[in-house]
Amino acid sequence: LLLTRAMGKLQSKISFHTTKYRADGSVGQRGAAGAPQQHSLTHTDAVTSVAALKPDLCVSGGRDKSVAVSSWRSGAALRRFIGHEREVTKVTSALDSNRVFSASRDKTVKMWELHGAPGPSQHFPGHDLVVTGLAVSPDASQLCTGSRDNTVCKWDTETGECLGRAAISRNLVTHLCWVPGEPYVIQTSEDKTTRVWDSRELQVAHTFPAKQHIQTCCDVSQDGRYCLSSSSGSAGHGAEATLWDLRQTRDRVCEYKGHFQTTTSCVFLPRGPALAPSIATSSSDSTVKVWDQDTAGRG
Repeated sequence: LLLTRAMGKLQSKISFHTTKYRADGSVGQRGAAGAPQQHSLTHTDAVTSVAALKPDLCVSGGRDKSVAVSSWRSGAALRRFIGHEREVTKVTSALDSNRVFSASRDKTVKMWELHGAPGPSQHFPGHDLVVTGLAVSPDASQLCTGSRDNTVCKWDTETGECLGRAAISRNLVTHLCWVPGEPYVIQTSEDKTTRVWDSRELQVAHTFPAKQHIQTCCDVSQDGRYCLSSSSGSAGHGAEATLWDLRQTRDRVCEYKGHFQTTTSCVFLPRGPALAPSIATSSSDSTVKVWDQDTAGRG
């Protein structure tokens, strides 16, 4: 039912904006006079990461080494930033901010200004391997990065200064996300754990019980009460998402099982007035599933 409603809303949105996504990858949208407007591809190679920037804008990164800001409505790429030497692995921003951050296989992180120059406004070098985690504080003043070099770093976004660096053996970082309104950062790892970092001293405040498989991604609810992590897996083993309590028991609340291959991403969905709290997961089994957050039932 939930998925049906979502698809209905999506169909309405597409019909309202009369946007057409063509087989060749181009995007067309009819203007006021009815003439189709053409938009070129946002990236020339695979898109590796996407994040919300503003209610009508998103930021994406790709294997073509570029970062792009696009309109959710039209599909048009409004800005394109070039500066990384290798594939972009993660992008993020503080919601409603004009600052965009990107991580790369070139071992660096860069900051870009939405209305600024085409080049990066700040550089954050310091990792020894590919940067695989990226989280910015709600006020965009601090940045946390993680890498396959087993380290998590904290940065001042204004000066580019590294404010702290912490290393944990075998902590190959897969994802980072900042808890809204809190100094805490959630981190998933190839060592099968999900950690909560206190960004003030850059110390681990809590480590949830290890899972059976690599933890691939994480997300935090808007109220800061819960976090999600997702697992690798194959042939129906593993591949679950897990809901964790951040404030009270700091324990597992629920599991979402149904994917047959690695669950690559997990996210809390915006809560509507008539909708139950829901989450979505995507998987290497070519499916996206929407779940009731409380019961783990699929919509």
